[in-house]
Amino acid sequence: MKAGIVGLPNVGKSTLFNCLSNAKAQSANFPFCTIEPNLGVVNVPDTRLEKLEELVVPERVQPATVEIVDIAGLVKGASKGEGLGNQFLANIRETDALLHVIRCFDNDNIIHVDNSIDPVRDKETIDIELQLKDLEAVEKRLERVKRTAKTGNKEAQAELVVLLKIEETLLKGVSVRTLEFTEKEMEFVQPLQFITLKPVLYVCNVDEGSAVSGNAYVDKIREAVKDENAEVIVLAVGTEADITELDDYEERQMFLADIGLEEAGVSRLVRSAYKLLNLQTYFTAGVKEVRAWTIPIGSTAPQAAGVIHTDFEKGFIRAETIAYEDFATYGSEAKVKEAGKMKVEGKEYVVKDGDIMHFRFNV
Repeated sequence: MKAGIVGLPNVGKSTLFNCLSNAKAQSANFPFCTIEPNLGVVNVPDTRLEKLEELVVPERVQPATVEIVDIAGLVKGASKGEGLGNQFLANIRETDALLHVIRCFDNDNIIHVDNSIDPVRDKETIDIELQLKDLEAVEKRLERVKRTAKTGNKEAQAELVVLLKIEETLLKGVSVRTLEFTEKEMEFVQPLQFITLKPVLYVCNVDEGSAVSGNAYVDKIREAVKDENAEVIVLAVGTEADITELDDYEERQMFLADIGLEEAGVSRLVRSAYKLLNLQTYFTAGVKEVRAWTIPIGSTAPQAAGVIHTDFEKGFIRAETIAYEDFATYGSEAKVKEAGKMKVEGKEYVVKDGDIMHFRFNV
């Protein structure tokens, strides 16, 4: 599961990517410095993992990770191929969620492609390009489906209704994610990989003085997206870059405290991206290793076991589960068992975020 960083050129995408990952994407003050998408595998900050490490004292700790792709800046006309647009749009299509970075700060030294700061206009520029690409996809599909529907094919007629609804929405300048689809309708929708169906998180890149509570630009974005059911996060990307340069943990904490933050904004962003991708964590905890495993929300116990090894899923017998809160309260597996808080679950069990699990299987 990958989240793609999108936005206009020079809004702070590559700087943000550098903060998020150890990979150093080229970051320069001109458009199109990121030609190939850069992929970073980023650890998901989780205080529960720290607590488990403290209690279990394992040989090693393995956090959950999320993949972040830095995609080059889109410009007006990208849907028609402007500024390498087709290549960039193809890169976006391959992601599962979008982190849309919007410039919400003034700085005469950093060029803006439209020579003025207007975050709502910038957001709409990206939206329109993505919507136009989706419109192209739906119109191409409609040509074929209309011909089949005329022959009386019931499946094609059902698909036609869905596609016309999507076309109408896009022609109004509204993204596909605003529509609701039944399970049957999603069978027609999913193969088309609509870009504007992907969940989005708006990242408002602000100056250091606005890192805690945002500014007037952020207020405008919040107002503009209020009907989208999308989260808005405020991040001073330049400041975050300065923080990541500090090697000493105490120094980083002092820097954050000086600007009024309890934790780095990129930590909040990674957790939000994880949630946006509909992911959650379960843990395995032993003296060899304490590990966070990533699963889609709603996964059953056998599916969760399969993330460790396919044999675990095939030969699944049962799962012994402990709620994280119980483990933290009692301090060890033995004490949890004594208190009668360990549960034995079967194949139908839906894993809860934070469950500590031990699988019994037979190959």
